Amino acid sequence: MDSRLLKPYNPKETEERIYKLWEDSGFFNPDKNTNPDAEPFTLIMPPVNANGSLHAGHGLILTIEDVMVRYKRMRGFKTLWLPGLDHAGFETQVVYEKKLEKEGRSRFEIEPKQLYKEILDFTLANSTNIKSQIRKMGASCDWGREKFTLDPDVVKTVHQTFERMYDDDLIYRGKRIISWCSKHQTSFSDLEIKDEERTDDFYYLKYGPFTIGTARPETKFGDKYVVMHPDDERYKEYKEGQKINLEWINGPIEATVVKDDSIDKEFGTGVMTITPWHDTLDFEIAERHKLDKEQVIDENGKLLPIAGEFAGQHIKKARPLIIEKLQKKGLVEKIDTSYKHVVRTCYKCGTIIEPQIKSQWFVKMKPLAEKALEKIENGEIVYIPEHYKKITVHWLGNIMDWNISRQIVWGIPIPAKICKECSHGMVDIGEKITKCKKCDGEVEKDNDTFDTWFSSGQWPFVTLGYPDSPDFKKFYPTDVMETGGDIIFFWISRMIMLGLYVTGKIPFKTVYLNGMVLDAKSQKMSKSKGNVIDPLVLTEKYGTDAFRMGMVVGNTPGTSLALAEERIRGYKNFANKIWNAARFVLDNTKDFKIPTTPPYDEEDKKSDEELKNLITEITTEIDEYKFYIVAEKLYHYFWHTFADIIIERSKKKIAENKNADGAKALLYTHLETLLGALHPFMPFITEEIWQIIKSRRKVGTPTETSGLLMVEQWPFDSAQGKPKSI
Repeated sequence: MDSRLLKPYNPKETEERIYKLWEDSGFFNPDKNTNPDAEPFTLIMPPVNANGSLHAGHGLILTIEDVMVRYKRMRGFKTLWLPGLDHAGFETQVVYEKKLEKEGRSRFEIEPKQLYKEILDFTLANSTNIKSQIRKMGASCDWGREKFTLDPDVVKTVHQTFERMYDDDLIYRGKRIISWCSKHQTSFSDLEIKDEERTDDFYYLKYGPFTIGTARPETKFGDKYVVMHPDDERYKEYKEGQKINLEWINGPIEATVVKDDSIDKEFGTGVMTITPWHDTLDFEIAERHKLDKEQVIDENGKLLPIAGEFAGQHIKKARPLIIEKLQKKGLVEKIDTSYKHVVRTCYKCGTIIEPQIKSQWFVKMKPLAEKALEKIENGEIVYIPEHYKKITVHWLGNIMDWNISRQIVWGIPIPAKICKECSHGMVDIGEKITKCKKCDGEVEKDNDTFDTWFSSGQWPFVTLGYPDSPDFKKFYPTDVMETGGDIIFFWISRMIMLGLYVTGKIPFKTVYLNGMVLDAKSQKMSKSKGNVIDPLVLTEKYGTDAFRMGMVVGNTPGTSLALAEERIRGYKNFANKIWNAARFVLDNTKDFKIPTTPPYDEEDKKSDEELKNLITEITTEIDEYKFYIVAEKLYHYFWHTFADIIIERSKKKIAENKNADGAKALLYTHLETLLGALHPFMPFITEEIWQIIKSRRKVGTPTETSGLLMVEQWPFDSAQGKPKSI
């Protein structure tokens, strides 16, 4: 017996060696498949944020994707799994800002080029660590094709897409209301806003003859329009454009009556004042009626001179003081202290979003969404689970223009010039523009960067070298996009829209969405709760194969997984079971040559047929992306049928020499078949045992190829249920 089998299975001694064997073989590269008729199978890895370490969610994604890839490779496909890392724009800058805070520094005190260099060095150092961690998960991706979202060719393509969309009138620069975080000093798209339900004071204020309601009295200094529904009988005496003199926060003002259909007659008193600079609904009303817009709060969350004595104060500090002044003037009718409402906050720091009117670059989403909807509704993209299709269709049908400008250093620069005189924006990739094309005024470089989702939304085709690369022609559209369901709008839908726009083709045929990985108590993991599970701690303790099985078994697509350490420990026991079973089989078949037609007795024939039927079943189920069912079936068959029944039965037959040859043949063929079927799920231990088999094999089934289980053919043909020739 091989000396390795004499010892208990030790993942720590095995996994690094086995991964090096795979990587050195070159078989992660699809070009190593020399079959000219082989169909391509392409999966582009969601680029991992290059700003930290792998978390449990990454562990789940990498496991599911590697199962797909290893299975397809064994089925003979020209299989490409392209790995990548994401500069992750704002996300990474936030991580680095926290580092700066600990050092007593601020990004606002650092020259932009220096800050960019520091974040780049930080990212590159982290990326080396992350790539090592991806390898530890057993990911059989083609490292020779690895991409980074700041690679020069990626940046070039992103710039070209921006220019093309601008020329096609799909991108414009406009002064519109945007979502602004005063802490991070940048704008966001609507998807990056976290809605939180809060209980605040709601103030009923006297505004001349009206009573208005607000939770934000600090915005009211510029309110000079009072709006009501044109059909509200309570206010029919007031006419559009009517002027009303009234006493307000800092003295007398003249208000103008505006009638608008968007007003909810049932909310509050049915009448409201508007602050167009700091509220989206108010901004839209002002746009419709061509009303003035005046800024009240600056980008730091402080009141401007329009607030009089409160100028320079932060809105949090100013609010109670403003109410105190209004009370002294008799303008507070009542205060509701239990007002529940949704507050929009920065998804990273929790700061209340302060809408501001700023000139930004926007993408017109409706034309892009219409083409995506057509493909989705025609069934050209399959969603797993299917309910995500309905969610996507609803979102695309109600989509808003996308603000792609970010006021941060870290990211892909927007290649544009801005006129100092009229604020007109012009795409300028070659930096050739010296005068404004609109007013001939002086221009300056746009210092903003792209929203990271604008570049990562082009990931499937930029990674494959669109438009002229042989890889793009061979591997695009890709087959599957697998990722977390929580970024279906951030990323999946945008990839579909941008992929269709740029290439004319859908970027992938199937979308597989997994749920979140929760802690053992089914709670969301967070550093503040102290319940974050590091996948590499578990793989170090129990082995990567055990972790992978724990990620897959029973984990239906789109459903959150409660990850308990006991679960992983249980699959370590399973790995030990596989090892011990292999030891018994190889010890009892070491001098045995399997006959072409094994002399099975009736119960062995039945077991042989049962395994063939199982492989036929699971092959169909893997093709249907039911990995969670397949992993569980293999686990139960190996443990409760092969180990508990067949091996125990064979011990007796071999000891008593009753049809021993048939028993040995069944043991050996079962072991090889099950190793092949388990390989996509538990690649390390199955490959290790396969190498031991190869080193002592005296039989010609399966025929020697590279000697790696990774590229042996899948055990049985799904249609015929019989062994394939290798």
